[in-house]
Amino acid sequence: MHSKSAALRLYVESALAGRIASPFRPPPSQPPRAVPAGIPVLDEVTGGLPRGGLTEIYGPSCSGKTSFLQSALATRTASSEVCALIDAHDSFDPAGAESAGVALRQLLWIRCKNIDHAFRSVDVLLHGGGFGMVAMDLSDAPARLVRQIPLNIWFRLRRTVENTSTILLVLSQESNAKTCASLVLRLEKEAAAWSLKERSLPSPALHTPACLLDGWASTAEVIRSRARPKNLHFLNHSAIPESKDLVRFDLRMKEARSLFSEEERMTDPG
Repeated sequence: MHSKSAALRLYVESALAGRIASPFRPPPSQPPRAVPAGIPVLDEVTGGLPRGGLTEIYGPSCSGKTSFLQSALATRTASSEVCALIDAHDSFDPAGAESAGVALRQLLWIRCKNIDHAFRSVDVLLHGGGFGMVAMDLSDAPARLVRQIPLNIWFRLRRTVENTSTILLVLSQESNAKTCASLVLRLEKEAAAWSLKERSLPSPALHTPACLLDGWASTAEVIRSRARPKNLHFLNHSAIPESKDLVRFDLRMKEARSLFSEEERMTDPG
């Protein structure tokens, strides 16, 4: 029986020779082309955001997901790409994103009422095409509801985006896409740093306790990627310089513990 199957396979391959290359062999998979997310050290470790693939960024609140999203949107819109943001719980801050460098006129912002609307919107946009990046922010959605999304839905999104030049970016509290994701990154907040330095702010309304926040240290762990996973520390400085560039990422290796001078910092006891 085995010899007959082998003979039949050889006959078909010979008959199709010159017209179809290796009809019984799947084409070799090519690594997806990746582009920077705007965070140099993290881009070096992960290889960047893969086009034609699903990238999942997850972690608790205040772990840096929003800053990562703003950095990615700013980088892509600066390259004259049109991006889309599916906001599952209306948590996007356009003013903050614009201050971080996002070109809002090149961003389609879809405000959804629930998770179902968010996934339907992503499906429509991916099938329509034309976007450099489509991001879906599920960070504020209840984790138990996102956990109930069937794996076949994630698989469908992966199949829809593959062989395209679109980046599919998903932000959530937990990892849910599993093996459907080309890149999975876990962010975790470690400590906040506060500064008592005087700052010249453009408006008295900005002189709030939040303006004392000088940054926060977080770990970034590559859970799934073609690159070797590494643990990193990155520092997200929030300031209001004359250029209005409110967010600056400075990633550091885990061994670098002294991020601020003792005279200028008060470490968050939590």
